[in-house]
Amino acid sequence: MEFRHASVLFNEVMDGLDPKPDGIYLDGTLGGGGHSNGICSKLGENGLLIGIDRDNDALKAARERLSQWQCRKEYVHAKFSEVKSVLAGLGIDSIDGALLDLGVSSFQLDNPDRGFSYMRDAPLDMRMDQTAKFTAYDVVNDYTKEQLTDVIRTYGEERWASRISEFIVKERRRKPLETTTELVDVIKAAIPASARREGPHPAKRTFQAIRIEVNDELTELRNAVDDYLDVLKPGGRLAIITFHSLEDRIVKEAFRTRYDPCICPPGLPVCVCGRVGDIERPGKPIVPGEEELEENPRSRSAKLRIAVRKQIPGV
Repeated sequence: MEFRHASVLFNEVMDGLDPKPDGIYLDGTLGGGGHSNGICSKLGENGLLIGIDRDNDALKAARERLSQWQCRKEYVHAKFSEVKSVLAGLGIDSIDGALLDLGVSSFQLDNPDRGFSYMRDAPLDMRMDQTAKFTAYDVVNDYTKEQLTDVIRTYGEERWASRISEFIVKERRRKPLETTTELVDVIKAAIPASARREGPHPAKRTFQAIRIEVNDELTELRNAVDDYLDVLKPGGRLAIITFHSLEDRIVKEAFRTRYDPCICPPGLPVCVCGRVGDIERPGKPIVPGEEELEENPRSRSAKLRIAVRKQIPGV
């Protein structure tokens, strides 16, 4: 199956990163290489693109796609949160720009073997890194009712979390749930018909929650944002695309804290803690326009936030 991914907010990312011909740029979620294809098109022979992904299929597809460009390239099988160790392994101290596109790729959603989609029958998998052992099957069949409720409510923001987990536990007593279709049927049975008539697919929030749990996505993001800002050169840019409010809140708060790290008690006339922000004031999130929404409905929940590293006086 061909690794395709409609690169969300492509032009906005290119404008935000503003790649320089001899710069060093890192794509921490390489996917099929859509955004990196744009970055490489701006780089000269001395420019460097570093692509990180924990999906070996993505790395293979991106390597082929980006082979047309003359710039230097490094491909690394790793989590995007391991950026500092990746750069250390390459002997690089700092970079000119980085991108994190936190969406699941269209290939992963559409590949019937991966189990990400509630629209296709597949084994309960959902691993972004297929070398990992922990899968959606383990979450669905081994977690207690309380654990399932917490995951579905916290990561899926699903109002019917308790009822869904109750139905899952009841069904798996009869036999383990093994496929996405089986799980979807249980979710539909758990959510009252009146609640299923409006809004997104009834399984959307639960599948999102289980996927986040399997891949520990929010912990990885929390650990990563500051590290990415740390490795930017002065003037370097970090672009992050999120797809739900849980991710966006983490990015928004991390940027806010790096811009204004002051911990002085409210009401003091002047700052006495001495903490100085090291990024420029973050702007508002950028969202897809009407044309992109029509061409790529999966972009509808995307938000792009950009941070620019500044030079601290005296450093």
